[in-house]
Amino acid sequence: MDIHRIPAFDDNYIYLLHDGETGTTAVVDPGDAAPVQAELDRRGWRLTHILLTHHHNDHIGGVAALKAAHHCTVAGPRADRHRIPDMDALLSDGEVFSVGPQQAQVFFVPGHTSGHIAYYFPGLGALFCGDTLFALGCGRLFEGTAEQMWDSLSRLRALPAGTRVYCAHEYTLSNARFAVTVDPDNAALARRADAIKAARGRGEPTVPFTLEEDRQTNPFLRADDPAVQAAVGMSGAEPAAVFAEIRRRKDVFR
Repeated sequence: MDIHRIPAFDDNYIYLLHDGETGTTAVVDPGDAAPVQAELDRRGWRLTHILLTHHHNDHIGGVAALKAAHHCTVAGPRADRHRIPDMDALLSDGEVFSVGPQQAQVFFVPGHTSGHIAYYFPGLGALFCGDTLFALGCGRLFEGTAEQMWDSLSRLRALPAGTRVYCAHEYTLSNARFAVTVDPDNAALARRADAIKAARGRGEPTVPFTLEEDRQTNPFLRADDPAVQAAVGMSGAEPAAVFAEIRRRKDVFR
């Protein structure tokens, strides 16, 4: 199953998954129908599935038009059934959802929103995490708590190291600028930040990225690391509290 990245709006990414043998074609978080339909038309594909992570409009805004055009199956978080119309499959933590020949494991990952889910495809080595985890960052806590988000990130962090992470935004350059202020002595982070700056200067995307490189360099995944705790003046503190402080600093970072 091939994965194709579609830029949308200013910094969103929408993803198309396509299996050539069965014709199965899924889209993840189509906030805008137009670029998705244009890509489908260009490739001669028909949409069979829509996978949603949470209720924000930049993730669901294109659902109605795409469903009307393709009569496809819409899957999304059971907890958001009152906020997302047109869903056919309501998914909860621990469930498995089939997308053609591939199976997605569903993770309930509240924090950014109260109903957020993520899709992990073991057969593809791919994680579609919406706005929970970003390269060198994480989503803002609009509806959840720091404790919830730390638990959610810890669950995603535990996936296989080689997992490719397909997040929904190109925030990596600003995340890198912040990360080095929290973890200034991390040589791997410094190298990654330089590489990101160069890539973005060439107009190249930074997503997907591997979970392993983020484990080493993303301060939001390292709130239990003594080096990060010391850097924010919270040595020995509970990781959720350290995470909350890092998130607070990012919220006001300019």
